[in-house]
Amino acid sequence: MKEELQKETETHTDNKSADDTREADNLSYMMKTGGVISRSGSETIHCLTIIGQIEGHYLLGDGQKVTKYEHIIPLLVSIEESEEIDGLLLVLNTMGGDVEAGLALAEMIASMTKPTVSLVLGGGHSIGVPLAVSADVSFIVPSATMTIHPVRMSGTVVGVPQTYYYFQRMQDRIIRFITDHSGVSEEDFRKLLMKTDEIATDTGSLIDGYQAVDCGLIDRTGGLSEALSELRCRIRQYKGDKDSSAAENKT
Repeated sequence: MKEELQKETETHTDNKSADDTREADNLSYMMKTGGVISRSGSETIHCLTIIGQIEGHYLLGDGQKVTKYEHIIPLLVSIEESEEIDGLLLVLNTMGGDVEAGLALAEMIASMTKPTVSLVLGGGHSIGVPLAVSADVSFIVPSATMTIHPVRMSGTVVGVPQTYYYFQRMQDRIIRFITDHSGVSEEDFRKLLMKTDEIATDTGSLIDGYQAVDCGLIDRTGGLSEALSELRCRIRQYKGDKDSSAAENKT
């Protein structure tokens, strides 16, 4: 009896130690990447945050909150390849940042086969707009805002026609991606892009959650519970389609 009690105590201690280690690993992972893995029932969701400024080819100052795209790219690859993760929840509160880095991340998310849902909290500004629409379904809370403005570049700009042609081509790439992955028309988006009466010393628009949905840029207004519910529904459908495909291949 004493031996059985000792074994049970040791087992309980080992389980507690394993749980503590797992929690510590999750906390360390969350602090390094801004992401967390959530398990509920049969669905395992990876929550990834895009916050602050998106850092691209140049390092930003130590005092700035940044999302490093060289960290996010391999993370997206691992999510797509992992057999343990069923879907991705992308949470955004970003001021924008490096155009090519942001567009690269958006293209990667849009090309994933696993279910993806995005949620804009606070703000999804500038190059954050393509990131917000890159998921299968996009949500935005009513109080969030999105700034839509033309491509800008800091630093020395050579005043020749080729420079302006480059800007135009970059702008066209972004517009094409946004209109391909949302319900907004190119005509309406260009109108938002070129408004002159909303942003001081710049052209563009500042829209809230309701306006983003009304123009077709974002799919739905809603918060965390709505985004998670939609993602879980899509995961179940995705798993069902995979099982059906596997059964057909066996026969």
